[in-house]
Amino acid sequence: MRVRFSFYTSMLALATFTVSVCLSVAAQPSLQEQLKAQYKVVKIGAAGGSLTVTDPGTVLDVQKGGLLGVPPQIAMFCPVKFQDNDLKAPNGFCAAMVKQNSRYLQVGEKVYPMRLEVSLDKDKVSMQVVECDSCNNVQQPSFYKAEVVFQFAKGTLQNTSVSQVEDTIGQVLSIDSGGDSQQQGGQADQNQNNNQNQNGGGGQQAQQQQQGPPPEPQQIEKGQTPEQVKAALGTPEKIINLGTKLIYVYKDIKVTFLNGKVADVQ
Repeated sequence: MRVRFSFYTSMLALATFTVSVCLSVAAQPSLQEQLKAQYKVVKIGAAGGSLTVTDPGTVLDVQKGGLLGVPPQIAMFCPVKFQDNDLKAPNGFCAAMVKQNSRYLQVGEKVYPMRLEVSLDKDKVSMQVVECDSCNNVQQPSFYKAEVVFQFAKGTLQNTSVSQVEDTIGQVLSIDSGGDSQQQGGQADQNQNNNQNQNGGGGQQAQQQQQGPPPEPQQIEKGQTPEQVKAALGTPEKIINLGTKLIYVYKDIKVTFLNGKVADVQ
C-alpha cells in the first residue's frame, strides 16, 4: 500500500513540475514581441491626398550610409543586409529598377520603424523604416522608406538575447536620445498636416474628413497565382512565357512564376 501511495505521489509531483515549466515557457514573451515593445511602429494615415503621421513611433538615427529609400507610392523595397558587422549593398537589379525614384538615406537622418519581423528559422530580423520628415526639418515631406535585414549566423538567433539583437540593430539604426523628439516629431507632422488643411479652405477640409485613410498598399507574396498578381498590380507591360516559368514585367517590378506560383519578385 505504501509503495502504491509513493508511486502516485511521485507522479503527481512530476505532473505539477511539468505544468509549471509549461506555464513558465508560455509566459515568456517571444523575441519579436520584446523587440516590438522596444521599437514602437509608426502609424501613417492620409489627408487631402498627402501622408501624415497619426501615431509616432520610436525615433531612430541612421548610423550607416547605404540604406536605399524609395517613395511611398512604390510598393517594393530594395533591402540591404547587415551581416558580420558589414552593411551590404542592395540587389543591383532592384536598385536599377527604382533608380529614378530613390535616394540613399544619409547618416544622422531620423526615421521611424514601420514594420519589424523576426524569422528564427532563417536567423534574421527584418526592419522597414520610413523618414521622420518633421524630425529632419524638411520643407517638403517625402516619407522615403527603406528596409534592413539583420542576418545572424546559422542556428544562433534562437539563443541570442534581446539586448544582443538590439546592439546589432543599433549599429545601423540607433534609438534617438533626443528626449521628447519622438512626441515632438509626431506632433510636428500633425501640425504640418493641419496647416495644409487650413490653406485648402473649408470645403476641401470637409472633403478630406470624408475620405478617411487610404487603402492598404498592394502586396505580392510567394505562392500567389498570376490572377492574384493581376488583381493587385493590373495587367503587366510584358509577359515572358518559358513553359513552367512565367515572368510578368511591370514598370517598377518583375514577378517570376514557377509552375503557376510566385517564386521571386525583383
